[in-house]
Formats: sequence, structure tokens, C-alpha cells
Amino acid sequence: MSLKDFYKNRQNNIQFIFAAAAVLLLGKAVHLQLIDSTYQDRAQTTTIEKNMVYPSRGLLYDRNGKMMVNNRAMYDIMVTYRQLNPKMDTAKLCQLLGIDTATFSANIQKDWRSGRFTKSIPFIFLPNISVETYGRFQECLHEFPGFNAQLRNARGYTYGCGAQMLGFIGEVSEKQVEENKGKYTKGDYVGFTGLERAYEDVLKGSKGIEYILKDNVGRLVGPYKKGSLDSAAVAGKDLVSSIDIELQKFGEELFANKSGGLVAIEPETGEILAMISMPTFDPNTMNIDNIHRAAEYDRLMHDEHKPFFDRSAMAKYPPGSIFKTLVALVGMQENVWEPSRYVQCNAGYYYGGKRYGCHHHPSCGSIQGAIQYSCNAYFFTAFRSIVDKFDFNRPQQGLNVFTQHLYDFGLGKQLGIDFPSETRGNVPTSEFYDRIYPKIKGGWRSPTILSNGIGQGEIQLSTMQMANLAATIANRGYFYTPHLIKGYKDGTPIDVKYKTKHQTRVQQQYFDLVVEGMHNVMVAGTARAANIADIEVCGKTGTVQNTQNRNRDHSVFFGFAPRNNPKIAIAAYVELGGW
Repeated sequence: MSLKDFYKNRQNNIQFIFAAAAVLLLGKAVHLQLIDSTYQDRAQTTTIEKNMVYPSRGLLYDRNGKMMVNNRAMYDIMVTYRQLNPKMDTAKLCQLLGIDTATFSANIQKDWRSGRFTKSIPFIFLPNISVETYGRFQECLHEFPGFNAQLRNARGYTYGCGAQMLGFIGEVSEKQVEENKGKYTKGDYVGFTGLERAYEDVLKGSKGIEYILKDNVGRLVGPYKKGSLDSAAVAGKDLVSSIDIELQKFGEELFANKSGGLVAIEPETGEILAMISMPTFDPNTMNIDNIHRAAEYDRLMHDEHKPFFDRSAMAKYPPGSIFKTLVALVGMQENVWEPSRYVQCNAGYYYGGKRYGCHHHPSCGSIQGAIQYSCNAYFFTAFRSIVDKFDFNRPQQGLNVFTQHLYDFGLGKQLGIDFPSETRGNVPTSEFYDRIYPKIKGGWRSPTILSNGIGQGEIQLSTMQMANLAATIANRGYFYTPHLIKGYKDGTPIDVKYKTKHQTRVQQQYFDLVVEGMHNVMVAGTARAANIADIEVCGKTGTVQNTQNRNRDHSVFFGFAPRNNPKIAIAAYVELGGW
């Protein structure tokens, strides 16, 4: 269109321009009001405060309904930087909260460029204040715009025992926040160890949100839209553990001033009755409301006895003579060993001009007698019969058969207990020995690995695996995966894997012979001093050679009671316990 034509129709054209501008302005208004919420959100951030409502963490009970872990109220002081009043009485605030001005400055100033903090979103100014401090602060809250208190829960441990088994909670790490998108935010608490960690997802519950309306100076007015947009926090599930807390406490008292582990299991269910690791500590020292927590954590971390290390499920030890029961079972099942076979013992086993020692006792003419007297010569011979089943020069096949049986008993792998960081132990395989004894250097034969036959050498088990082995013998050939959970207060069923029976391939008749031998141990064998007159106890002792200090060996015991319809199976391992 030429300029001449525009002037000729200028009235219509001007009307068209104004109409087009009006349409554009109307469209922009519709977009801002109905589609784009940017300005609405920006306005709401100055008039509405979004508060996180933390749920009550699930409680922990023992099998008899006794509360082991409870919740205690504590508060975090939150602050929204943009809402601060520059003229507020900082000295009074510090006095109310029991801090100095240096702490105030350090806690209020953040690295805003890091992206971890923003001036318009509340962050923790002072964590873990007491109920008394909260009460003083709450009365004067209106004097300090931008500040508010947030209710949290600290844990309390009623009996002061079972620290490694129960675990403790702590503030979530940045890595955990990043790895669990949306699940946690900075300042949340999470289970760090033990049951607290294993059942974190059910104990933590779900957070809620409340929207609070504020006036033009940031003072709280009341719920926004009468609370219609709020969502309630959902408390975590209360968990009933299989632990008998009185038994746990008694076991720790017996284990005082010792290092090692003890596990007790109910054979018919696989429920763990006690899970003891020593040395230990009072779990209350790790409470998040303990002002000395950091110092206590540092002290325990640097303790040479490593009390944080759980010796019941994480440590692996040579099992010693208790392992002879397995050699007996596998030898009989594989038809390489007769239960009534006689083996001469002249205070040791002799091979290749070398003597492998044994304590003085009568020579044994049966499996029962060999277990009763814990004869090394007997079980060296039995173990070699298993490994040499197919041929002396083909020990790999025999050892493979043996290790498969060990796997059936839950050895050489994680049992799958509901506890973090469970060890696999170690079951040496033929491939392992082929690597360290290559054929070009002569290879290996059954005498090379002889010490495994009495639970020494490369074989290693956890105390949990030893207790589970005792439970398997008590059941005459099967076990349930050991577990620390018995149920939930609300009736939620536990994982079906804890109800699944694991059957070995050893026939019951052979278990009966080993059980008889274990009963003989208590009546007239190496554990007769611990026999109980009115209860038929079946057990087996062991002294484990300490390769690092030959003057101080380790002690081990496992067993069950009563002999028929057993109610408890146990394993105890005492480091440097001696004979």
C-alpha cells in the first residue's frame, strides 16, 4: 500500500490499528490471568508461606510389645531471608535461642549463588532446640518476621542397648538428596544404620504441606483458603521386631569387656531373638537432639575397638570346630563316610611327615563320638574322603560337591536378612584354589586344603551364619531366612521371603546322628561344664587358631535347645577368648 493510499483511507486504517492493538492487549491479559501463573506465584510468595509438616516416625517394639524406640518432640527454627525485619532486636532473639551474635551471623548468611539456598524459601536457621527453648521463642515469635518453628521428632532408646541392631538416624546427605529425587530435601532425617536404615521407607512416613496466610509485614494471619489446599502428614508404620529386648540386654551384660558377636534365632520361624555385637555403645548418644552427638560420633569412629562395626552380621571368622558338624553331614550324605567308621587318633593326624595336632582323648569309632570329643584326626580324614570322592588327582569335583552343600546351608552368600551390610563370609571354591595353586606348579590336592576340614583355612562365616547353621541342624535340614521383623502394628504382612522354607539335600537320619553327638558334647564332652540338668541342650565348642597372635585364640560355641522341638538356636563368637 502506497503512502497516498494510506492517507486516502486513513480513518479505516487507524481504526484497524487500534483494534489490532486492543486484541493483542486482551490476549496478553488472558495469558497472564488464565494461563501463565508466573505473576500469581510471585505474588503468593510474598503473602503465603508454604510449610513442610513432618510425620511422626514409626515406633519400634520388641516381640513382647515392649517399646524399644520412641519419639521425642524437638524443634527446628526456620527462617525466610526476604521476610526479615532489618530493625529487629537481634540481641533479644539470640538471648531467647541461647546463641551469640557470631552464631546468628553465621547461620543467617548463606552462599546464595550455590543454588542450595534461596532468599524466598525457608531454611533451617537453628536445628534441634529443646521444648523449653521453643516455649520462650514462641511467646515472642511475632517480634521476628521471617522466623518460625518447625516440629520434628528425635529418637529415644528405652533400654539403652542393641545400638548396632536398632541403628540411628541423621541428616540426609546431599548425595542422598540427589539420588532420591523428590524423596528427601535438605534437612530431612534418614535411617543411617540397623533397623532404622533397613526399614527407612516404612518408618519415615509421608510429609504434608500447610499454606499460611501472612499480612503485609509478614505476620501470620491464619490458614490460606481455610486449609483447603493443605495436605496432612502420614505417620510411619509402627514395627514389631522379632527381638526379645530383655534377652538382648542380658546377652550384652554377659558379653561385657569382650569383643565378638552373638546371635539367637527361633528355629521354627527364623525370627532373630537377639543380635549382639560387642563392644557396643548407648544408642541414646547418637540422638539428633544430643548436643554432644558430634563429639560422641567422632570418639566412637576413632575407637580402636570399632564399636560401630557390627560383629554379628558384618564380621567374618573361621568357624573352627563347629564346622565339623557340616563335614559329618556332607560325608554321610555323599556316601563317602560310614557313621560307625573308626579312626585312630594319636594326639593328631599325620601326613607327609607332618603332624596336625589334636587334644588328648579316646580314639573315635562313630560320628557321635567324634563330635563329642571334637577329634581333628577324624574330621581331617572325613574331609579328605569328600574332596577325594572322584579321585585323589581330581579334587576339584569333590570340592565342588562340598561347596554346593555349603551353599544349601546358606554359607558363602548373603542370607538375605533385613539388616544392611551383611557379609557373605567366604567359601573357597575349586576355581579359587586353581588360581593360587596353578597346575604348572603342581596344582593342589586334598592335603593342601586340609585345615578347612576343621573350620580353619580359608573358610569364613559370620556369627549370623553360624547361628543359622545351628537352627538348620535343630530343624533337621531346613531353615527360614533369619529376620528382625515380626510384623507391623497395623497388620501389614511381612515379606513372603521370610516365610519361605530353605531345604538342604541332607537326609534327616544323618541330622539325627549329628544331633546326638552335639547332645553328647553337653553331657560328657567339651561343653559339659555348661550343661543344664533339666533341659536337653545340643551344642558344639570350638577353639579357633588366631594367625595374628598364636598365644590368644578365639572361642566359638553354637547349639540349640531343647533337643526336640527346639525353641532357640544360638552362636557366640568371642575374639581372643582362648580355649
